[in-house]
Amino acid sequence: MAIITNRHDVMVLFDVVNGNPNGDPDAGNLPRIDPTTNKGLVSDVCLKRKIRNFMIEFPPQRKENDNGFDIIVKQGNIINNELDTAIKKATEEIKEKDDKKKAEAAMKWLCREFYDIRAFGGVLSTGTDVLKGSAHGQVRGPVQFTFGQSVHPITPLEISITRCTVTKPEDEKKERTMGNKHIVPYALYVGKVFISPAFAEKTGFTEEDLAIFFEALSHMFDHDQSAARPEMNVRGIFDFEHIGTQGETNAEQNKREARLGCCHAHKLFGGIEIDLKEEVKKQGKSWPELFLDYNIQCKWENEPLPAGVKLHLRHEGKTILSNNGK
Repeated sequence: MAIITNRHDVMVLFDVVNGNPNGDPDAGNLPRIDPTTNKGLVSDVCLKRKIRNFMIEFPPQRKENDNGFDIIVKQGNIINNELDTAIKKATEEIKEKDDKKKAEAAMKWLCREFYDIRAFGGVLSTGTDVLKGSAHGQVRGPVQFTFGQSVHPITPLEISITRCTVTKPEDEKKERTMGNKHIVPYALYVGKVFISPAFAEKTGFTEEDLAIFFEALSHMFDHDQSAARPEMNVRGIFDFEHIGTQGETNAEQNKREARLGCCHAHKLFGGIEIDLKEEVKKQGKSWPELFLDYNIQCKWENEPLPAGVKLHLRHEGKTILSNNGK
């Protein structure tokens, strides 16, 4: 399968209803919040976890002589054991004693076998001396998330709950025990993903891997429900793909443009406007209570996209072409 050759800049919208999208262990598991704006935060690590969990539950079928789809960062996994296996396998494959060559071969083996290393990268220098201090001990992946941030400030609530059973024998005479949970009544979050073909070439991230990533992104909350997160939904995936402006007239330059990018991401993202509906504002509300309170406008549906860029509305299954007709 071919390595990806085009840059992608992605904006993803997701919301939470009466749940805790990402608890902060340094604040008693309260929903993460920016203290300067009171806007909610969801860490990049949290969002990558959703992709990994989807891949664990719904792994694609591996084809012969193709990349694997195992996940290295998962519950109960011992990473150094996987690194030792990689060194052993790589040594067997290349039949070399030189540590530099073994380190490179081990890195390539790990990228081939583990989807999350191939996509997100990883620190591989935690175990054997072969990878420690090596230029191949750290892998920068082509798929990088930003923090998700809520469009409006949030007001986390602490909800008291009761339980009709007890934990310890000495509490047997108690009728019930008390607890609490933290929720966000409603919030819409915006996250961004940057996908670089330059780093894809180094990890072997393919077009098939990219298609699987967007499938996982679309469904990352569909099988993630819990008492803490009973309802989270992906509301929009705006995928700006850079395809170049030259076409077949200058294939090499077109390839370079598609790899580098034809327009700055912030300009592309600026065309997605999110605000409360006018009728909601007229009711005197300055905060959302549900997704329908928002008006989301994609100006690129009415205005021409910058040359060399096309927009995939992956939540709607349609594509908007750039102004050079591609």
